[in-house]
Amino acid sequence: MLIDSHVNLHHEKYDGEVDAVIEAARAAGVKAMLTISDKMSSTEAIKAISSRYDFIWRSVGAHPHYASEHLDLTEAKLVALAEDDDVVGIGECGLDFHYGFSPRADQEKVFAAHIEAAQETGLPLIIHTREADDLMQETLEAAFARRKFTPLLHCYTSGLKLAEAVMDMGGYISFSGIITFKNADDVRAVALKMPQERIIIETDCPYLAPAPHRGRRCDPAHVVHVADKLGELLDLPRAEIDRMTTENFFRLFSKASYKGDSQ
Repeated sequence: MLIDSHVNLHHEKYDGEVDAVIEAARAAGVKAMLTISDKMSSTEAIKAISSRYDFIWRSVGAHPHYASEHLDLTEAKLVALAEDDDVVGIGECGLDFHYGFSPRADQEKVFAAHIEAAQETGLPLIIHTREADDLMQETLEAAFARRKFTPLLHCYTSGLKLAEAVMDMGGYISFSGIITFKNADDVRAVALKMPQERIIIETDCPYLAPAPHRGRRCDPAHVVHVADKLGELLDLPRAEIDRMTTENFFRLFSKASYKGDSQ
């Protein structure tokens, strides 16, 4: 059994195909998924998908790209949204200084609300970070010193220093199809240094299709290729990767309750 810990099933690339995509993933051995919030206006569409399946959970939050649209988003609003049974995480949130679609000050403000919501609810904080390592580490460490929470570095491509700092906080790290890319030696090097009990996997679909699907739409079924590559990298059999990443997922997302096929 595999779990895709980060999918975007409400994306327009899945219009009219969501159920078929989910069925294909299940047939490939991907028995559960976490579908991620990109912005508040997507909440109802995401909830509609999650509500149809007892093996799909969701998060609440706003991606840093859309921070400027969410300057009124508060800890209280996120906490209230997280009361639904199928909400198991806060995010995707964080800092992205590569594209700069929202000003840094706006990103920092909105990220702070998400951190506070994770602290209040006890749910994992699903973090997007790009070209912001120093400020991200400083922000997380300062917040953690005030009140503990569990950070998850999603689709990680940043440096070892930040990853190790998050591990020191008891956090987790997720690797995507990027670990199959030829030019991703730095990502694979980080994966080799992470505690195996803190690693989970994802696709971030419909983005970042792994080899051998590069250039096509990424689907949850493709997380099997991430698992294969992680097994090759860590010198572990696929069965062990399946067991390890599934157990890690449920330890991290402890609110998730799986009622499907036997693990």
